[in-house]
Amino acid sequence: MEGAIHPTDGSAFRDCLSLARKNPYVLRLAFSAGIGGLLFGYDTGVISGALLYIRDDFKSVDKKTVLQESIVSMAVAGAIIGAAIGGWLNDRYGRRTAILIADFLFFVGAVIMAAAHNPALLIVGRVFVGLGVGMASMTAPLYISEASPAKVRGALVSTNGFLITGGQFLSYLINLAFTKAPGTWRWMLGVAGIPALVQFILMLMLPESPRWLYRKGRDEEAKTILRKIYPAEEVESEIQALKESVETEIQEKGSSEKINLVKLLQTKTVRRGLMAGVGLQVFQQFVGINTVMYYSPTIVQLAGFASNQTALLLSLVTAGLNACGSIVSIYFIDRTGRKKLLVISLCGVMISLGVLSAVFHETTTHSPAVSVAETDHFGAYTCPDYRSAGSSGAYWDCMKCLKASSPDCGFCASPIYKLFPGACLISNDTVKDTCRKDHRLWYTRGCPSKYGWLALIGLALYIIFFSPGMGTVPWIVNSEIYPLRFRGVCGGIAATANWISNLIVAQSFLSLTQVIGTSWTFLIFGVISVVALFFVLIFVPETKGLPIEEVEKMLEKRALQFKFWQKRPKPEQKGQSV
Repeated sequence: MEGAIHPTDGSAFRDCLSLARKNPYVLRLAFSAGIGGLLFGYDTGVISGALLYIRDDFKSVDKKTVLQESIVSMAVAGAIIGAAIGGWLNDRYGRRTAILIADFLFFVGAVIMAAAHNPALLIVGRVFVGLGVGMASMTAPLYISEASPAKVRGALVSTNGFLITGGQFLSYLINLAFTKAPGTWRWMLGVAGIPALVQFILMLMLPESPRWLYRKGRDEEAKTILRKIYPAEEVESEIQALKESVETEIQEKGSSEKINLVKLLQTKTVRRGLMAGVGLQVFQQFVGINTVMYYSPTIVQLAGFASNQTALLLSLVTAGLNACGSIVSIYFIDRTGRKKLLVISLCGVMISLGVLSAVFHETTTHSPAVSVAETDHFGAYTCPDYRSAGSSGAYWDCMKCLKASSPDCGFCASPIYKLFPGACLISNDTVKDTCRKDHRLWYTRGCPSKYGWLALIGLALYIIFFSPGMGTVPWIVNSEIYPLRFRGVCGGIAATANWISNLIVAQSFLSLTQVIGTSWTFLIFGVISVVALFFVLIFVPETKGLPIEEVEKMLEKRALQFKFWQKRPKPEQKGQSV
């Protein structure tokens, strides 16, 4: 990264394919480290399906929305701590060591979750997994970035994003595979330990980041690795540029002092880099992506699809689209540029969230009515709140039935057609089975709707636009925007901000849908997307094809290139000769 400027007019995707033939060692480094992204993605996706069956096994979880949110978000809380510690670990002990520790924690967490006999132990396992995911989330792209030739850096870091989405897709396949197996969710969560073990073994056989080694004075080790990464004609210029970069840092006033927040904020380039990097990570979460990934099957049920298996199968489509979007990102990231991808991505996300908000508004305001005759058919199972409503019960519909809380009630659809008036009954396993024996559908999360397929189209559009841009670009920008001396700490700060934002969204989504409704919840995410678009236009620089020195100059001068669609004049060809 510290070396010469490489031409980016051609496709870095083709360069990656060429690299695979000429130097497979680089791809081996990238994909081995990228398994950290697979772990990240698997954990994000697997809990969405496992939660459906955890609710069935633990009635306390089914009855308490807060407990469901806690099972999801405690992994995020662990990831916050993991990302914060990960920044320090990366700078002190190296990128490779941080990944090994992350794998160990993830494996331990997977074993605890699979063996959990109560919600409390399950939450403990989620915290361990979160610690591992947090470390891996900021270390994997950093390791790949520092072990990649500059001209394919973006594409190779994008492989980490692809493996994140690939992990999410894999998790839905695993969820579907174990829906009929005894101990469903235990298998879903326990299988996560396998990729962690595989990466641990692979990383034991791989070297440390050459740039971290050089920074620590282990010059010969760094040079040996760089000679394996770069073509022979580029090695010496890369070594020279890296040497100059480290020497410049050593000459800085206070370079021997410990890095602290005050030191970071006093450095103009770091301060502006953090504003862009942290801002992108925060907005990545606040536009709602992990509500879709953590709660995708639940959202599908809210849209009117009753069965767990159907919800998981339809959620698999969104996970597949997410993985495809990451492949698109690999192709376009070094061809189109980071900023343009972000702008296109956010424009599509705004439209998609608008569609989802409108669809859920129609779904909740046009739900099937509750029929006295249909309800009386089940006799003693009638919902107490509906019975006590008397004549006003004539105005009850499915949504009103599902909001009853003393006790909880469910909607048993008409056997003729699910949109016809149905029955409002007590919600328990006996009533659910009785309803289904009559060839009826049983609803407790959402109501039957003719607009359900539009909600799926909205979700699909959201993923199609989010994945290639906001899904991968924030991680790429954060892997290349900071000076080498501060890169580990700054990357840790940005990753921590991402996980804190993730925690806020994960812990509040179900509660928001209950308090203000699903439609307004998605509308709020849409408004945040508008704010994110203006943030990108104003604060995020285009870093495509630039070495770190040139990115620093851009931040120093605040040359943020508002007209991002225009080609930049080529900077001076610094560092092309030794």
